[in-house]
Amino acid sequence: MTELRHDAWTDPGPTPGLRLVPDLPRAVGDGLLAPEAGLDQEMVLRRRVPVTHDVVTLVLEPTVPGTFAYAPGQFVTMVVDVDGVPVERCYTLSSPPTRPHLLTITVKRMEGGALSPYLHDRLRPGDRVSVRGPNGDFTVAAHPAARYLLLSAGSGVTPTLSTVRTMADLGELDDVVVVHSARTPADLACRGELDALAADHPGLRVVWVCEDDSPGSASWQGPRGRLTADLLAAQVPDVGDREVFTCGPPGYMTATRALLAEVGVDPLRCHEESFVLGESAAPAVPALPETGDAPVALTEVPAAVPGTATVTFGRSGREVVCAPGTTVLAAAQQAGVSLPSSCGGGLCGTCKSGLLAGKVEMSHQGGIRPREVAAGKFLPCCSTPDGDIVVDA
Repeated sequence: MTELRHDAWTDPGPTPGLRLVPDLPRAVGDGLLAPEAGLDQEMVLRRRVPVTHDVVTLVLEPTVPGTFAYAPGQFVTMVVDVDGVPVERCYTLSSPPTRPHLLTITVKRMEGGALSPYLHDRLRPGDRVSVRGPNGDFTVAAHPAARYLLLSAGSGVTPTLSTVRTMADLGELDDVVVVHSARTPADLACRGELDALAADHPGLRVVWVCEDDSPGSASWQGPRGRLTADLLAAQVPDVGDREVFTCGPPGYMTATRALLAEVGVDPLRCHEESFVLGESAAPAVPALPETGDAPVALTEVPAAVPGTATVTFGRSGREVVCAPGTTVLAAAQQAGVSLPSSCGGGLCGTCKSGLLAGKVEMSHQGGIRPREVAAGKFLPCCSTPDGDIVVDA
């Protein structure tokens, strides 16, 4: 995206001069938004705002004086005591960082879910929850572009809400198209707000796509059915020239990835976010190599076995030798060391720990900030030892 060009020189010196092309896109909020800062603290539910029949927005206020600094599209990990059991879930912030005094999350009720029914039915104003974050790099602020396309379905609208609200507050809604899919018009979250913003900002266009009509309501007159390549190309003819952000359920993500390829969008300009993880979030424990007829116990792997590593847990004094490919979280479980964990995929940041010695190979999904890595933190759920290591646990 960054382009350099030579100036025309009447008297070229030994080294040609370079300068930036003046109309390169700037990052959203460049020079205006405060640098991201940790917001870990207990917060108080200030208000509940019904959004649709199964979506509610929770307004949270801090218990520590100060303001919040994050990027639109980032998420937090919320910890709520449900009948004596702490339950953790990740939620994208729907509030914009341009309104830094309060946080909002917008939650869809998931029947049978561990937390969303509690948040809908039992969490009351004045109740307290723990919040950690912000995390994630699914943000337009990290990908400057002249044109954006924000694709979402269901509760995946939340990063779109934070992004559009931020750009509107900053006067940067220059060329943004939102395409949101839902089952019926009654499931369209914040439709009135986004339509009003589009009416006031010529640079914003919102396309609502519904699969069916709402029961007892007039027939839906907008685009109908599931999002297809033809529908997308008809609604956004210049889709190939846009930076694309997609958030929604797994099936929607898979289908959208394919149709974006079909309409010719550069994969490098496509960004995705989904909090729905696989069925098993538990880290896999690779089988150890065998020597002779008997399997080798974790603590008895000979040093000659290539790729093995010794993981020492400094505070507990426990130590385990693990096979190549074993995550540090799995090693901790094998050693009988209890580390908090939730997603098992490097997303939520729950297992964040200190690395006292050695190196790890970490492949996370936004659950840890660069400055935390620089400070010696890592995520055991998505890290494997690169040699012997010592963990602060």
